[in-house]
Amino acid sequence: MPRTFDPASGWSANGHRIKAPMDYERGPEKTWVYGALRVRDGKTLTRCAASRNSKGYIALLADIEADNPTGDIFIISDNREPP
Repeated sequence: MPRTFDPASGWSANGHRIKAPMDYERGPEKTWVYGALRVRDGKTLTRCAASRNSKGYIALLADIEADNPTGDIFIISDNREPP
């Protein structure tokens, strides 16, 4: 069925998403953010690091352990790179 209304902003007239030019570079100003969510009560825990390495991840795990002194801790880790 033909469309009888204008496309929403951010979409082209033929119905495709408008692609913004990429402004991406790897420079010294980047910051990595490590984070955790405690599902039981919704509490979040974050920490920033200048680089993504084991040191930052282990520091996050230590923070999680300190914040949850009793009971089991189940960790689901996702290291997916952004597209």
